[in-house]
Amino acid sequence: MNFDIAMPLALFAVTAVAVFLEKKIEGKLKGVLEEKEFRVRDVVVLVAAMSVTVSLIVFVPQMAVMILFLFSYSMLLFIFTYLFSDLQKTAARLFCIMFLVAAFIVATASLFVFGANVTVAFGALAFFGLFGFALLALLYEQNRTSTEERWYLAVLPPALFICLYLFFNRTPIWFPYLLDLYGVVFAVLIILYLGSLFTWKTSLIFVGLLTVMDVILVLFTGSMVSAASHVSGLRLPVLVSLPIVPAIVSETGGVLYMGLGLGDFFFAGLLAIQTFKKYSKSFAILSIVAMAASFFVFEALILTYELKAFPGTLMIICGWLPLAIWKKLKH
Repeated sequence: MNFDIAMPLALFAVTAVAVFLEKKIEGKLKGVLEEKEFRVRDVVVLVAAMSVTVSLIVFVPQMAVMILFLFSYSMLLFIFTYLFSDLQKTAARLFCIMFLVAAFIVATASLFVFGANVTVAFGALAFFGLFGFALLALLYEQNRTSTEERWYLAVLPPALFICLYLFFNRTPIWFPYLLDLYGVVFAVLIILYLGSLFTWKTSLIFVGLLTVMDVILVLFTGSMVSAASHVSGLRLPVLVSLPIVPAIVSETGGVLYMGLGLGDFFFAGLLAIQTFKKYSKSFAILSIVAMAASFFVFEALILTYELKAFPGTLMIICGWLPLAIWKKLKH
């Protein structure tokens, strides 16, 4: 029997980190969102919109898909960085220095590692430009007295992400290393950002409708699989892709990878955060363990019987639902 421990552990880690961070940043997010929360009607419309988008995305040109995702991810990075850019001056300077050093190293290394061609030259120029911007931000920070939010700090993370994607997405350093890194980062940010808009009631309705939609689009229409294939060729961080542990070698001699979409991470994170708010942190952690264990069992069946695709939401909710029912009956 084949099995994998890497992806269940990743699911547990990402969800647990989101739960621990949620209370720390909930106040700021609520202030930005003006205490707004989804109503039942909003949740129904959201799931319907997701279903239509998944069904039609295969007809959208890949360039348009890439621009849309890059814009969305960049805005997400900018918003979170800006919200927490009211750092002390020492921390702000260290933040600038970190990006300054990273941009210089990447720009210099690209010229020597990837050879001299037009694409590499433009990439190096872009990273040296980012280096210059970080240097100007550092010099400006030396004379700044206020510690309020700083837009120039918020620009650095999305700029680095776009440059890395545009000039390195076809290199070995992007897949799987940077792809997984950004996939995990965006999974946590999406959980924190959207999770604050849900209540216990709307969460239950959302996860129920989303699970039904996922089952239909994966097992019956196949739209989810087609959409994933259409987007995966762009090497966008729309999923986390990890080598199976213990390793399974394919017929061609390569190691098999298992991928899990950011939507499934958000699904698990939403359940965990709402469980935390409804009951307690300890019960939320127990629910995360149950979701990861359920995912482990389903994934073992997929690997053993060589199933091509299976709804991730169903794999996750089968671990959370028995615990939630037991807790409800106990109360």
